[in-house]
Amino acid sequence: MLKITMKDGSVREVAEGTSVQDFVKTVSNSLAKKVLAAKLDGKTVDLTTPLTKDGAVEFLTFEDADGRWAFRHTASHIMAQAIQHLYGDKVQFAIGPAIENGFYYDVDMEKRLTDEDLRDIEKEMERIVKQNLPMVRKEISRADALKLFEEKGQSYKVELINDLPEDALISLYEQGDFVDLCAGPHVVSTGKVRAVKLQSVAGAYWRGDEHNKMLQRVYGTAFEKKEDLTAYLTMLEEAAKRDHRKLGKELDLFSLHEEGPGFPFFHPNGMVIRNELINYWREVHRRYGYQEIKTPMILNRKLWETSGHWDHYKENMYFTQIDELDYAIKPMNCPGGMLVYATQPRSYRDLPLRLGELGLVHRHELSGALHGLFRVRNFTQDDAHLFMTLDQVEGEIQTTIDLFDEVYSTFGLTYTAELSTRPENSMGSDEVWEKATAALQNALEHRGLKYIINEGDGAFYGPKIDFHIKDSIGRTWQCGTIQLDMMLPEKFDLTYVGEDGQKHRPIMLHRVVYGSIERFIGILIENYAGAFPVWLAPVQVKILPITDKHHDYAYELKKKLFDAGIRVEVDARNEKMGYKIREAQVKKIPYALVVGDQEVADGTVNVRKYGEKDSATMKADEFLAMIEEKIAARDAKY
Repeated sequence: MLKITMKDGSVREVAEGTSVQDFVKTVSNSLAKKVLAAKLDGKTVDLTTPLTKDGAVEFLTFEDADGRWAFRHTASHIMAQAIQHLYGDKVQFAIGPAIENGFYYDVDMEKRLTDEDLRDIEKEMERIVKQNLPMVRKEISRADALKLFEEKGQSYKVELINDLPEDALISLYEQGDFVDLCAGPHVVSTGKVRAVKLQSVAGAYWRGDEHNKMLQRVYGTAFEKKEDLTAYLTMLEEAAKRDHRKLGKELDLFSLHEEGPGFPFFHPNGMVIRNELINYWREVHRRYGYQEIKTPMILNRKLWETSGHWDHYKENMYFTQIDELDYAIKPMNCPGGMLVYATQPRSYRDLPLRLGELGLVHRHELSGALHGLFRVRNFTQDDAHLFMTLDQVEGEIQTTIDLFDEVYSTFGLTYTAELSTRPENSMGSDEVWEKATAALQNALEHRGLKYIINEGDGAFYGPKIDFHIKDSIGRTWQCGTIQLDMMLPEKFDLTYVGEDGQKHRPIMLHRVVYGSIERFIGILIENYAGAFPVWLAPVQVKILPITDKHHDYAYELKKKLFDAGIRVEVDARNEKMGYKIREAQVKKIPYALVVGDQEVADGTVNVRKYGEKDSATMKADEFLAMIEEKIAARDAKY
């Protein structure tokens, strides 16, 4: 009998040769219905895999990333089989992996696939799912695999097999009349994949090389339940409406130009949002004891060699020469912060020392990876570098999370945390790593924060906590990071004099809250669907006089609001009031104030709040007091 250790640490006995699928049935029949794949000693495998030795087993459902991966990988094979059924043996299949939120398959065929074709493929996929065909794994020799796919005329598969060692066993998966070269794993049968949707077709070079043939990449997604698929597609529709590139243009916030791909241009409206974020950042950091610094954008080669960027990050950097010497445009702010720390002797009494910087950095991104404000070539990182003793680490992390809590709640955002621990080939002593990791973990646990652990996923110079914020339609974005660094203080020979009068090496903590101001603006645009809370809105109030005779009152109101610091405009055009009101709504202006005879006589305004049909009349001074209060409180809602 084999001894199998479960995820909870319990041990069960099972006969040698029992499949994982049969084993899970002995644990729980209800669980067996949900399990899609399993981890056997850390490796994800099919449920048909036999148990041949003592080991650890973890069952994977759709709730687990690896379970979803196996599920959606199977969906890609079902799609390929459907394409083969509809378009015959002339179709050449390349690769068909699962990806985040779905799957794709690259195919080479004469027919250019249309949306109507995708619907036909979906119908055939549904037929294959109803057949509940078993996914059968086979292993054959490399020579037999080459023969099989050469006979099928599948040249891309042949090329992939030729890249494998001559003595390799080649794994295949069969489902009915379809066979594919694949490492797996998969779910047990096609019948598991009950809800599929093919979404789009795009071009993709074979192996990502522009010198190779352009293939058709068919994207899709799959869920266990139709209602989950429907909810996901509804979210995608909502996300498309919120696309920050579309709204950025409509609201005149920023633009991107071929003269500077990846280098965003911020317009006056966008600069209002940007400056409000920076003002808020400075206010919060001042309260939390930070001192702001600014370091140069261009620094010489020697600095980047010391930091390690010259050897390990060169492909992402931009370079120049000054006086025939090599310089680099900074991709990160950290080395400059090291030089600031080193400008004077430091004592334990100076620590913790918190240095913040809104530093413009440049990183080379491939043109195909650029995406609005989310992936750019220059951006402002809201960096901070905290220098401390090892005993101060947990307290500083607690305080940093306090700061994160305050900032994210201001925008109505929630977050989850991930702790990444020591990887292989890391630097530093076991003792320091253990204390540093424990400090991060203790800080999370003492706050009662839920978090997951990414074993071995820390940087080679220190463990880290990543903060994933959730937006208003449920998407998550990685923004904040707390990263302990035991490398740079060593490389730059940073020290402080301890209570014992001896020199010691400080522990350094990198952290960002926004991450990148540009990307954070893009996230906020999509989170708010362009309807910013009043404190962030580029135009906070639009005054709409009904006729020319109300202009004087409108401009008196504008002056009063403007003098109070409100961003206000008057729409004095000779247009119908309904048109003016609709336009204010389209521009997502928080408050539109309609003024006519009655308002002039009473010193009032008719207030129309964005997104609401009803209006309310109030005294002008009352409105001013109300909006000032909302702005001062940085209310996340109107």
